Amino acid sequence: MLLAACDEELLGKILRHGKLVFKVKEEFYKGPKMPVEGAIELIKESTIVNLVGTNIVNKAIEEGLVHPEAVLKISGVPHAQIVKI
Repeated sequence: MLLAACDEELLGKILRHGKLVFKVKEEFYKGPKMPVEGAIELIKESTIVNLVGTNIVNKAIEEGLVHPEAVLKISGVPHAQIVKI
């Protein structure tokens, strides 16, 4: 199961870092709004996860789902991916 989650204020934004352009596209990230705790439960059930934003990434780190060293920052915004094999 694929899950894409972002902090609400980032939806539709474009993040830039040098030549890197990262679009937080509504077509990919928009879904039902929920508290971060609800998203964490979905992350636990998913096999591929794409996270963008301070709130969701920090909570995933706190829950032991993402290693802090695996987080990239794009324009200062945390981005993490999880792949469960």
